[in-house]
Amino acid sequence: MHYRQLGQTGLNVSILSYGASPLGSVFRQTDDNEGIRTVHTALDLGINFIDVSPYYGATKAETVLGKALREIKRDRYYLATKVGQYGEGTFDFSAARVTRSLDESCARLGVDYIDLLQCHDIEFAEADQIVNETLPALLKLKQAGRIGHIGITGLPLKVFPAIIDRVPRGVVETVLSFCRYELNDTALETLLPYFKQKGVGVINASPTGMGLLTERGVPSWHPAPPALVAGSRRAVEYCKAIGADIVKLSIQFAVTHPDIATTLVGSANPDNIRQNIAHAEAPIDYELMARVLEILKPIHNHNFTRGLPANVDPIIA
Repeated sequence: MHYRQLGQTGLNVSILSYGASPLGSVFRQTDDNEGIRTVHTALDLGINFIDVSPYYGATKAETVLGKALREIKRDRYYLATKVGQYGEGTFDFSAARVTRSLDESCARLGVDYIDLLQCHDIEFAEADQIVNETLPALLKLKQAGRIGHIGITGLPLKVFPAIIDRVPRGVVETVLSFCRYELNDTALETLLPYFKQKGVGVINASPTGMGLLTERGVPSWHPAPPALVAGSRRAVEYCKAIGADIVKLSIQFAVTHPDIATTLVGSANPDNIRQNIAHAEAPIDYELMARVLEILKPIHNHNFTRGLPANVDPIIA
C-alpha cells in the first residue's frame, strides 16, 4: 500500500481507503460479523483511513464500525465521520445539532476523538449557515481537542470554492468529492490546482460511479440519465468481452492521480475489499485503459447533480 499526505492535515493516508457505508446495509442486506471482518481485513492489508456517517443505514454503519474498532488499537487508523445529514432528506447544520452529533457518533464508534469531521452533502445547505454557524461550531470542537480536522463533502463541484473562498485559510482542510474523478468523469481535475493552492486535501469516492462501471450496473435509485448509463455500459461490455475487469481499471485510474490523496471504496465482504486492494497494487494495463477511455469519450463528463438550486452544477446529460 502507498500513502499520501492529506493536504496540510499531517495525516499520511493510504491511497485506497475504506468507505463504511455498506456496513449500514445501504446497498444490500449485510451480515454484521462479515462487515466486521471486512474492516479488520482492510486494516491488516494497509488501509489506514476510514470514512463513515450517521446517515448511512440510519446510524447502523457507525454502530457496526464501532464494534469492529473495539478490537483495534486507536493508533492504527484515522477515523472520519460527518455531521448535518441524518435521514433521507433530513438535514440540520445548526451549531447545536452538529455538536450533539459528534457526541452521538463517538458513542456509537466507541472513540473519544475523531480525526476528521465533515459537513455532509453541503449542497443541501444554505452557504451562509455553513460559513457563519456550522464551521464555527466545528472550529470550537477542534479547539477543544474533540476533533483533529474539518472537511466538507458534496456532489456538485461548485459548492467547494463557494465555501472555501468565504472562510479563512485552514478552516476547511479537506473536501470529499464523489463520482467526479473516474474513467467517465474527470471534472474534479479542474479544481485540483485550486485545492492545492488553498492547502486543501482531496478525498475521492465512488471510482465506479456508484455502479455505472460495474457488471452489476446501477441500482434503481441511481440519478444518472439514460445516455450516461448506456455509454458506461458499452465500456463494461467491452471489458467483459475481452476478459478484463473494469472495476480493477476504475480503481487503478482513481488511485494513480498524485493530487488526490485517497480514494474511498466500500464493501461489507472481506474478499471484495481484499480484491480491491490487490487491484490498487497491481500493474496497470495502460493500453486497455486508453481503449476504455476512448469508448467512454462520447459521455465524458456527462453528469448529474442535486441540491438547492443555488448549489447545483450545470449538467451535461
